[in-house]
Amino acid sequence: MSEVEGTVQGHRDGHGFVILGGGQPDIYLAPQEMRAVLHRDRVRVRVIRMDRKGRPEGRVVEILERRRSPIIGRLLHEAGIWLVAPEDKRFGQDILIPKNGTANANAGQVVAVELTEPPSLYSQPVGRVTEVLGDIDDPGMEIEIAVRKYEVPHRFSAETLAQTAKLPERLRATDLRHRVDLRDVPLVTIDGEDARDFDDAVYCEPAKVGRGKGWRLLVAIADVSHYVKPGEALDHDAYERATSVYFPRRVIPMLPEKLSNGLCSLNPEEDRLSLVCDMLVNPAGEVHAYQFFPAVISSHARLTYTEVATVLANTRGPEAARRADLLPHLLHLHEVYRCLLKQRAQRGAVDFETTETQIVCDENGRIEKIVPRTRTDAHRLIEEAMLAANVCAADFIHAAKHPSLFRVHEGPTPEKRTTLQNFLRTLGLGFTVSEEPKPAEMQAIALATRERPDAATIHQMLLRSMQQALYTPSNSGHFGLAYDAYTHFTSPIRRYPDLLIHRVIKALLGRHRYHLSLEGLPPPPVGRGGKVASSGGTESAVWEAAGAHCSANERRADEASRDVEAWLKCRFMRERLGEEFPGTISAVTSFGLFVQLDELYVEGLVHITELGGEYYRYDEARQELRGERTGVRYAVGGRIRVQVSRVDLDGRKIDFRLVRDASLASLAPRPAGRERSPASAQAELVDVQASDRAARRSAKQAAQAGSKRPGKGGRAVAKGSAKAVDKDRAAAPAAVSANAPDVVMPAEPLRKPRRGRR
Repeated sequence: MSEVEGTVQGHRDGHGFVILGGGQPDIYLAPQEMRAVLHRDRVRVRVIRMDRKGRPEGRVVEILERRRSPIIGRLLHEAGIWLVAPEDKRFGQDILIPKNGTANANAGQVVAVELTEPPSLYSQPVGRVTEVLGDIDDPGMEIEIAVRKYEVPHRFSAETLAQTAKLPERLRATDLRHRVDLRDVPLVTIDGEDARDFDDAVYCEPAKVGRGKGWRLLVAIADVSHYVKPGEALDHDAYERATSVYFPRRVIPMLPEKLSNGLCSLNPEEDRLSLVCDMLVNPAGEVHAYQFFPAVISSHARLTYTEVATVLANTRGPEAARRADLLPHLLHLHEVYRCLLKQRAQRGAVDFETTETQIVCDENGRIEKIVPRTRTDAHRLIEEAMLAANVCAADFIHAAKHPSLFRVHEGPTPEKRTTLQNFLRTLGLGFTVSEEPKPAEMQAIALATRERPDAATIHQMLLRSMQQALYTPSNSGHFGLAYDAYTHFTSPIRRYPDLLIHRVIKALLGRHRYHLSLEGLPPPPVGRGGKVASSGGTESAVWEAAGAHCSANERRADEASRDVEAWLKCRFMRERLGEEFPGTISAVTSFGLFVQLDELYVEGLVHITELGGEYYRYDEARQELRGERTGVRYAVGGRIRVQVSRVDLDGRKIDFRLVRDASLASLAPRPAGRERSPASAQAELVDVQASDRAARRSAKQAAQAGSKRPGKGGRAVAKGSAKAVDKDRAAAPAAVSANAPDVVMPAEPLRKPRRGRR
């Protein structure tokens, strides 16, 4: 059998996989094979067999590289033995700690461990405590755990700090050379109330476009590339992080605070360097012409979304009076926004109605409440302007045939397209998804179902059918936004790809090329081709490696943020054990229902063992569980009432129990092809549940959990345990927690001055 190299990815159930990359199938490692390796080790494996589904299973031949990063976990003292239980359950093994290796940490504290002896087939790993983070209940501990668990760089190097200290406090005369002076133009920043860095400012005025009326739209972006030069310590740290990471009440920035909140932040009434995209927009919402140039600006005001929305809603109100000098420009911005909005509709870009939430924390960093984010015209106005500038940047670079990074988002895969088609068919919707779907098809479905009571569910399924966006030098367009070419230009303070785009644009303006080098930078991860590009490779390989690195670190930042939010939500719900809440079924799997609570915006699992002594058939096409005897169905979008039954803080899991009351009748629509009425079906279900509860009360041991009934795809439900719940839950398909692509951003102006639309 063949031998291949890859990276080990552990699983909380004890087995693992070797990730090869390049679209190659992952290789399964049995629990026995995982005893000698750890999550993220690099190994060579030999494929020894194929399972019944044609998936390869391997045996570890050689361990090429051991992971070197510290492992985070809880220090425990059991039967006289010190050990650390890793926070990341994918490691699968506890780490033994000698008595002299505890660094005076107390049992129960969170620590960082460095391995001194790797695991083998016959022994556990051994390590020593290198850092004591504190008690699990300390404020902010969940963030300290996450940044180490996901290996997020959170300390700048001494060289970077020294270089930052030498930067000037304000602009010097030499900084203004060869720049357009726009300090008299009333550019403004519009951000959230809690924003601390401002990397974009906007201005709009009426202008003549061709023979008709139009608008001149200026988008000024902080010129980070003036301070962060290739090859310097600042650039090294920025590349290693690749993005800022946002947690509730804390941000781990890509750049030191002196830059992110100082020199590169477009603070009001402060002279700042910027790179400007100057656009002419016609009444059809098309960018008629554009140009880029370096400039010096001075933001005339720091506005918030709430403030601008209030002004636009009432131009004669007190808020508008307070901003009387800026009111005409804000109205012009709103006018150009409406034109760009029309162009988005004509282009058929996808715009889903999804509910985004915001966590509000108290002074101790614990959740006080979770509230839905309110999106106003002020939010959309800024998004439209930023997307217009991003499209111009992509067009400018593409027309010059210069290598760069594009933000690529491809359409649904054939498998996801089929799943979506089946789901729409089961709802009785007369929509078809073509073999090669277009954005306009998705948008047509979204618009047609917007007023349905299950609109959120349908839009969520549309969103899950799409692939993740990534950074790559190979431009294949942006499906969700319906652009032929799209890139990220507008946030160089917090995204490294934007910084690279700035360098490319400035090089083109100077009539030379920008040559990307990865010399001295952290090694890139495995790229899409399955090979690691090096700085000594071809230019396209180097850009491919940079794109893979930035995409991987973007995913890492998202995972770390979600992990912290999940921990906070579990802590929030731990105080509500036993309470009942109404909710909506957000996902259905073969092992249960994921339910989002209406009032708290928290998601948990109703395991199939909690649905009563009934045999349920999982219908993937309909996204539902159906009882074989009663015909009761639980489908995505269904309304149920649940009780909080269990919270696993370490596993970041919340479990619900179905509440048995009269409201359950609404969940039992008449099954197709059966003569039984909903009322009789409900009565039978109540009888089944009563007998099930009686059986549970009399059963004293888990071994008497009931027999499983074989059936055509059916599932026999017996008494379950918390361990079984966790095991099933860990096997949830990706659709349950699908990563949302960029489509959540409203799509924008198209206009490729030198190319036609797709």
